[in-house]
Amino acid sequence: MRHIATGIALATTLVLFGEPLNAQSWRPPADSQRCPSKWGAGDQRGSGNHMKPETVLRATRLIRTGEVIEIGQVGTQFDGFAHQTIEHSLYNCFKLDEISTRTGFTKLGIENVGALITRGVLIDVAAFKGADMLADNYEITVSDLQQALQRQNLALQPGDAVIIHTGWGKLWAKDNARYMKGCPGLGVAAAEWLVRQDPMLVGADNFPVEVSPNPDPQISAPVHQIMLVINGIHLLENLKLDELASKRVHEFAFVMQPLKLKGATGSTVAPIAIR
Repeated sequence: MRHIATGIALATTLVLFGEPLNAQSWRPPADSQRCPSKWGAGDQRGSGNHMKPETVLRATRLIRTGEVIEIGQVGTQFDGFAHQTIEHSLYNCFKLDEISTRTGFTKLGIENVGALITRGVLIDVAAFKGADMLADNYEITVSDLQQALQRQNLALQPGDAVIIHTGWGKLWAKDNARYMKGCPGLGVAAAEWLVRQDPMLVGADNFPVEVSPNPDPQISAPVHQIMLVINGIHLLENLKLDELASKRVHEFAFVMQPLKLKGATGSTVAPIAIR
């Protein structure tokens, strides 16, 4: 999903007698409320700071059969922090006009990420809903995530790679027009709940991870803002999750490394799950 865009209001809120008419359902916090990042002023790695020897060892303890399942395809994309802005401000309040150049970003480039090896958790929302594929534009809720995890007898842990199965990936290369027109995905409340679980990244088998278009026509890509800009959590889009879902592989060692494209906003990736 390509949009170094503000992603805030698409229409100006009308005000009548000092009260908003058709007020937006979500607004980003001011820079002063979100910066510096919890990882420290000037930090460029965000949730990538979870990558430590103990994270790798925790992941390896999940490998019991040695089976490798590829969860990427030609369109799988990993979003870096230069991928999204709120107005002219990026993650950790780096300013767009100060770090952007014709040849890439001088800060927040994808080369800062490096290899990510951690516990992966597939939250199969489609299976929880008893469907092969969630309905067009279905907004995944906090309850959906919590009940799907309960059904799988799993709990999230800080530093997890959280992967959402919607079933939407079944349309890839089969009905591309429908695939890109819109999709089921995370709503704002679900995204904010996931943030509180402190993941390393959040991914899904759709193009934006979040529901598209947003049910509120006045906001655009709020989950991108919540994850990338406000909280420094990476997004992983267009995953191929059919095999993981069909085999009910809900917990695994997750391995991925973006290309070292200096100053880039993201990278094509080929993540794998090992169980």
